[in-house]
Amino acid sequence: MAHVTLNAQKWNLSINKRQFHFKVEIEFTQEMASPLLTPYKMGKFNLSHRVVLAPLTRQRSYDNVPQPHAILYYSQRTSNGGLLITEATGVSDTAQGYPQTPGIWTKDHVQAWKPIVDAVHAKGGVFFCQIWHVGRVSDSVYQPNGQAPISSTDKPLTPQIRSNGIDQVQFTPPRRLRTDEIPHIVNDFRLAARNAIEAGFDGVEIHGAHGYLLEQFMKDKVNDRTDEYGGSLENRCRFALEVVEAVVNEIGADRVGIRLSPFAEYSESGDSNPKELGLYMMNALNKYGILYCHMVEPRMKTVGEKTECPHSLVPMRKAFNGTFIAAGGYDRQDGINAVAENRADLVAYGRWFLANPDLPKRFALNAPLNKYHRETFYTSDPVLGYTDYPFLDDEESNAVAS
Repeated sequence: MAHVTLNAQKWNLSINKRQFHFKVEIEFTQEMASPLLTPYKMGKFNLSHRVVLAPLTRQRSYDNVPQPHAILYYSQRTSNGGLLITEATGVSDTAQGYPQTPGIWTKDHVQAWKPIVDAVHAKGGVFFCQIWHVGRVSDSVYQPNGQAPISSTDKPLTPQIRSNGIDQVQFTPPRRLRTDEIPHIVNDFRLAARNAIEAGFDGVEIHGAHGYLLEQFMKDKVNDRTDEYGGSLENRCRFALEVVEAVVNEIGADRVGIRLSPFAEYSESGDSNPKELGLYMMNALNKYGILYCHMVEPRMKTVGEKTECPHSLVPMRKAFNGTFIAAGGYDRQDGINAVAENRADLVAYGRWFLANPDLPKRFALNAPLNKYHRETFYTSDPVLGYTDYPFLDDEESNAVAS
């Protein structure tokens, strides 16, 4: 805890010709000046601060199996009482859309996650596993037997430049899920949640954002179905809420969060009325009593920098009964303001946490931040751009040594 003491001030006071001399000392802690560094009780979890590790795809899980180098990566970013969310983790062999992303649908996956979870818990962290299905954001090369990806629709995606600004990705036209197949996908999420708890995770975050499968059902610019999973807002949200219900029934609402991005347009997944969609989901989620909602700011329309936007998450924050986590281009002061103004309970940081494993400490001290290197975000190297970002203590030691 960093203490700051103001210089003592001496005062002379004359009352009825008698002289009094005294001095005043004022002491405060830096945390008192930063709501972002104050404790927070999230359900049964006692968090020591509000800085959350956002889910960050890193593509270093060879053959979809989490690797030993992830032990160091996650433990580096763990603080006592800090909340971490894993990189997006596939619920089945049809859920993949990127190379070397982790899964949690087999016993081998569960066993591989255990030492990673143990390392986070050993340092006092709270660890949630983000479970996902990419839907049509995939290519047949990632699918079993080279089949087409599945989605709410058969509308194809146009090729995209990856968020590293370098690679172009091609997508195989998807196959529209039949109505009778949807319960099988719901069950994949349920089993993935069970596996996450078996691996030792404190809970799961259902990935319902950024143009992946759940959002492909929720948003009307993608979903062109005519069955009970298409058309009205209620129908479009049915699949996502069935996943929530199945996961809640499996592991308990106090271990379940969800990530949503109603305003975003990732992977050509936009909606004609994102505010209505967001509010509908908040009210529907309240019925299940889930632990938290993790929502992406409207200013983050696509991968990249913040844009000017008239919309706000405040109506969704007010409507939701549980813990509200905000994400999307936050810096230190943005996070302080969001908590101070009661626009969020917690703030998730991605790129800055990637490059600064001791981010909460740096925020507490208002210390300089390491710059992130976007070109190494998605390399397969187990060290470069992954576990080699320096800690503040390292930098101080180097400064002294030099």
